[in-house]
Amino acid sequence: MAGFRINRITSDVKIALSELLREVKDPRVSKLLSIVKVDVSGDLSYATIYVSAIEGYEATVNSVKALKNASGFLRRELGAVLKLRKVPELRFVADDSIEHSANISKIIDSFKEENDNEKEG
Repeated sequence: MAGFRINRITSDVKIALSELLREVKDPRVSKLLSIVKVDVSGDLSYATIYVSAIEGYEATVNSVKALKNASGFLRRELGAVLKLRKVPELRFVADDSIEHSANISKIIDSFKEENDNEKEG
């Protein structure tokens, strides 16, 4: 299968799933959950979805547990939206990249504040 087709399907899956995550009514799924990355296998059998919550890694792990239970619903809805012949099996993975980048941003801001204080003093 051509690489550009896999890339297009990957981006379509990411867009459609981000819309479908808003429809999940499970209270364990964070409302501030975002899809960081989607990897679709070459034969469209599996899609690994990396998700992260702004509330922290614990909220992300709880959301992933709930999404694993809702994967059948999400797969069915994904098939209806994308009209693929073969809808990939969804695998959700917790990712802490949003929390990690927020920590890096705080560190950079603290260095800027220290630098501004040194210039003034």
